[in-house]
Amino acid sequence: MESEASISNQGRDFMSIDEDDVALFRSAVGPVEKKVRPERDHSRPKAPPPKPKQRALDEQAVMHELAHGHFDFNAVETGEEISYLSEGLNQRVLKRLRRGHWRVEESLDLHEMTVKVATNALREFLAEAQRAGLTCVKIIHGKGLRSGPDGPKLKRMSAGVLARHSGVLAFASAPHHDGGTGAVYVLLRTRT
Repeated sequence: MESEASISNQGRDFMSIDEDDVALFRSAVGPVEKKVRPERDHSRPKAPPPKPKQRALDEQAVMHELAHGHFDFNAVETGEEISYLSEGLNQRVLKRLRRGHWRVEESLDLHEMTVKVATNALREFLAEAQRAGLTCVKIIHGKGLRSGPDGPKLKRMSAGVLARHSGVLAFASAPHHDGGTGAVYVLLRTRT
């Protein structure tokens, strides 16, 4: 090797290493052995198959949107009855609810409230009714006769909140003698 000779590498000048420096390095480090990689350990179980995280996130987002997203009840008119029945329940439950089979244990009147205030009041009322172990409650939302061209806002809001609420098994417009289409009976899931 040439002492202090320049070698050009990719446009850069490097100094060659002096033999004395190489000898000094080897005496300081000692003998060097090449290590052979051990064979792979096959005693460990195989890694689980990959899970498509993005698909799970997409499905979770869809479920969140269904549960909390916009629920369009624009087709609900002032005089129309509204009803809902959780999946898996017999239609007889809805008929019995409409006829007043269950005794109304508590009621909430949403008259004179804004949609935002009424939404919060309804959610709080349902949570408190569930905590108290109530089975049937009545929501008085009105018929929307003074709502103008937009129709019954509180009625649509009530139907949307009730249909998405996990504690609601069914709801149906009340019989004529108890508010008719201006009120709704709600059958709640009881705690087990």
